[in-house]
Amino acid sequence: MKRIFSICICMLVLGCIGNDKPKRPTNLISKADMETILYDLYIINGAKGVNGKLLENNGFLPETYILEKHGIDSLQFATSNDYYAFDTEQYKGIIENVKAKLEQKKGQLEALEKEKAEVAKRKRDSLRKKGKKKQDSIRKVMEKQKDTAKYKLQELSIDN
Repeated sequence: MKRIFSICICMLVLGCIGNDKPKRPTNLISKADMETILYDLYIINGAKGVNGKLLENNGFLPETYILEKHGIDSLQFATSNDYYAFDTEQYKGIIENVKAKLEQKKGQLEALEKEKAEVAKRKRDSLRKKGKKKQDSIRKVMEKQKDTAKYKLQELSIDN
């Protein structure tokens, strides 16, 4: 047990040695672009989670699409991501900005969905009112015919 504990301590100490900040890549992606790329990756991964088979069946490769969309390669993204991720506070800021954009988009989509639901409800209500008016007008005609028939029967019974 002591041996395992001391091995773990040695690995921890050795693991911490040499953790210098990575050198700034020559083709470093700007923070703003990194936020946009990460935002797109989160959106695509969400779509992949919902319709993964559909994307797969159509030969859509999400990661490749994002890299091509932003004109970068996987190595450039990986080195830039490593560079930003080393400084956890800086990376946390990037992730917070991405999260804020996602929340804003979510709010917009929820508002749009609510508006669509209200339009559909108004349409249903309008159709229901139209149908009720039609039923009411048919009922009035039927009652009028019924009253006319009653009146004619009364006339016939009076005449007889």
